[in-house]
Amino acid sequence: MTERLELLRGVVHPWHHDHFGHMNVRHYAPFFDDAVYHMWSRLGLAYSKLIPEHGVHTVTAQATTQFVKELTAGDLIVIDGAVSRIGSKSTTFHLRMLHADTGELHATYDLVEVFFDPKTRGSAKMPDSVRERLSAHLVEEG
Repeated sequence: MTERLELLRGVVHPWHHDHFGHMNVRHYAPFFDDAVYHMWSRLGLAYSKLIPEHGVHTVTAQATTQFVKELTAGDLIVIDGAVSRIGSKSTTFHLRMLHADTGELHATYDLVEVFFDPKTRGSAKMPDSVRERLSAHLVEEG
């Protein structure tokens, strides 16, 4: 089985808190969004090279966050990710936000990325070279 890729490490700061004293939902998105940029790079498909080398880039079609356990100031996080599905024009990533010290799960993020042709301004078939790279990192969840 393919291992999950470590994508990002961070720290929860007091300004991430809401009036309940834990990290507000609005602050999960930037951590996960930054991690997705690293995901492409870790897959050997640097986002900056998708258009020049493959003629396409991706756009986010759907992002779903599941909040599992609160985070508070001083908590250290690590986000890992895996390719969880490969379609004809899209792929899905499954990311996890874990406590860096304890390994406890705090949130998950499922992201559907659709391949997009910047010339036609529409969805595009996934290039075979990209499919091959993604397939090498496909992880069956469960």
